[in-house]
Amino acid sequence: MNAEELKNIQAPLKEKYRQQPETAIITLKATGKIGEGISCKVETGKAMVEAGLHSATGGTGMLACSGDLLLEALVACAGVTLQAVATAIGIEIKDGTVKAEGDLDFRGTLGVSKEVPVGFVSIRLLFHLETDATEEQMLSLAKLTERYCVVYQTLVKGVPVNTTFNKS
Repeated sequence: MNAEELKNIQAPLKEKYRQQPETAIITLKATGKIGEGISCKVETGKAMVEAGLHSATGGTGMLACSGDLLLEALVACAGVTLQAVATAIGIEIKDGTVKAEGDLDFRGTLGVSKEVPVGFVSIRLLFHLETDATEEQMLSLAKLTERYCVVYQTLVKGVPVNTTFNKS
């Protein structure tokens, strides 16, 4: 896909969202089925993923770890966003990799220490790109990828999460 094709696809959507802002608001959903042992089966829309405890918390390591899934979602979103931005501003990416690394201290997760936070304490998002882009283009690519990556923005800004527990 080139910049003109991308603009032709997105232009009517952008116009519709300008004219009818309410049509731009959608709700994405995910559903999981509590599984046997300590697991949860999540339907991704393309496949079924079974998540379980990380081996650092007593899991076998045979099931997906939700922390890994979070990093994988970040990599996927950042990679797609990078490609869309590069296409839109005319930068050719010949090849590349996107990698996310996150540090956790499992003492928080396991309740060993109340002073240790539960969750990632830092996440690093790394891009290795084969491109002829100038330094200025690379700065624009980085800035725009960060600006428009949904998962990245959600993580860095944080959002309210409301929980509801219902008993059947």
